[in-house]
Amino acid sequence: MSIDPQAFSCLVIADESEEFPDALIYAGLLCRYTGWRLLMLRVIEPSDPAPWASITEEMRRQARDTAESMTQRFAAEAWAECGVTAEPVLREGDLKPELRKLLQEDTTIKLVVLAAATPPSSPGAMIAQLGRTGGLSPRPVPVVVVPGALSRDEIRAIALPMAAAVSVESEEEPPAPQPPAA
Repeated sequence: MSIDPQAFSCLVIADESEEFPDALIYAGLLCRYTGWRLLMLRVIEPSDPAPWASITEEMRRQARDTAESMTQRFAAEAWAECGVTAEPVLREGDLKPELRKLLQEDTTIKLVVLAAATPPSSPGAMIAQLGRTGGLSPRPVPVVVVPGALSRDEIRAIALPMAAAVSVESEEEPPAPQPPAA
């Protein structure tokens, strides 16, 4: 049976953190070698309502423009470093509920990649949530946490074996286990 690798997606959450590019490169390399789609979620936090609707609308437009610019910049980095196109997914709202909704809506997402902050700071809000709850979504989706202290070479070194482990390009069934030689 042939499985279309495009039926699988890897999601990375775009933010302004110092360690985000590490998660992006890891996810990009993984997608490059597996043929998966790379999705980059950017959630635009709601702004406080202004006294006039026109000001509120202008603030929303500026926030969306900023988010689009940021995802384009990171998509260019993913292309330059990994040779893959990162598809931006822009949402408005709070990060955790929007992430949960996306994971429920898009069943092609089979893996979420997060970046952990470099110690001594806390690992980050999403990673802390993983420790307190049963995951990011009611649908079971594995999460890979990329340590922020890794070099690009170290990221490549851990991404490539993972890519080989999840690759769906081979149409052959794995060989059946053989009994030990007598």
